[in-house]
Amino acid sequence: MDQSTLLRLLAEVAQGAVSAEDAARRLSDLPFAEVASGEAGVIDARLDHHRELRCGFPEVVFCQGKSPDQVRSIAREILSRGDVLLATRAEPRHFESIARVAEDARFSEAARVVVVDRRVEKRSDGHVVVASGGTADTPVAEEAALCAEVMGCRVTRLYDVGVAGVHRVLAHREELRDARVVVAVAGMEGALPSLVAGLVDVPVIAVPTSVGYGAHFGGVAPLLTMLNSCSGGIGVVNIDNGFGAAMLAARINSPAWAADTSE
Repeated sequence: MDQSTLLRLLAEVAQGAVSAEDAARRLSDLPFAEVASGEAGVIDARLDHHRELRCGFPEVVFCQGKSPDQVRSIAREILSRGDVLLATRAEPRHFESIARVAEDARFSEAARVVVVDRRVEKRSDGHVVVASGGTADTPVAEEAALCAEVMGCRVTRLYDVGVAGVHRVLAHREELRDARVVVAVAGMEGALPSLVAGLVDVPVIAVPTSVGYGAHFGGVAPLLTMLNSCSGGIGVVNIDNGFGAAMLAARINSPAWAADTSE
């Protein structure tokens, strides 16, 4: 149940259209709901239906490690009480399973993300720029960009603007400076966030990727580069964590945060 639905329910109680007992029944499962996907009735998940009220966005489904049946059961429960579903690290089999309970589901193979969005009014606030070092970083960058859009952000994508051809990113200085927050995604040596942070006066979220040769250590090398950046204003998320970057970017980009920091 999102905030608008909760306020509408409370208004109906105040007007006498809904009894207090009925409202209590509807609210009784808000803390969490237990979901079982198998015939044995084993509880696979406990969904946090209060997440949007506390954090501004509903619980997100991490598909990796989950069976298609488990993902479908979780998706059905989320959509039974909300208008938006976001599922990350999804494979085609997860999408096909979700589509059985939500025909309007759409799948981004590049981002490995499934989205169901039934909201009548969709926000597109502020400005988040998602920049990537190379084309090989696109899956992580697109996960960040798509998730940020679903979370209500206006997003600009600047892909393949790595420092090996520094003029590529310098050509987009105006877009970078117009952003409220920049997500910089890079593998190899991971230098892109340092360069971007030296060009803008807004927070930069650095995302190391597991793209690179042997001494890259599966993303550890760019992770350390980003953590040791000489540029200020950089925060670093985990390797390949486009979703985590999107969630942080959405909070920084939110109108409420912008209003607080401008006072």
